[in-house]
Amino acid sequence: QVQLVESGGGLVQPGGSLRLSCAASGFALDDYTVTWFRQAPGKQREAVSCINRGDDNIRYSDSVKGRFTISRDNAKNTIHLQMNSLKPEDTAVYYCAADDYRLCGELNVPTLPYEYWGRGTPVTVSS
Repeated sequence: QVQLVESGGGLVQPGGSLRLSCAASGFALDDYTVTWFRQAPGKQREAVSCINRGDDNIRYSDSVKGRFTISRDNAKNTIHLQMNSLKPEDTAVYYCAADDYRLCGELNVPTLPYEYWGRGTPVTVSS
């Protein structure tokens, strides 16, 4: 089957870390640009990081730059988002999305729809 599945979310204290995973089935993520999004209650969905297909160029939003790291594990057909120094404002449901035509540019600018979406993994940062 063709799908994306996020995992790794949970409850963490401020200053802590989590590593999210986005695993693909039925297609090769190596051929796809992948973006991590998050959505908090009452707020619009926000793109936080993107990794290009092909050249693996990376983009981060200003809100997570220096704290989050996106990476590929092609052997496992998986994208990771390492999240460090977490803040309460990072609390959200985190989603990955992929397509084979997009290249990472300016984040959070409306563009063509993504081909594949996961259903999300919730992250709560609270003491």
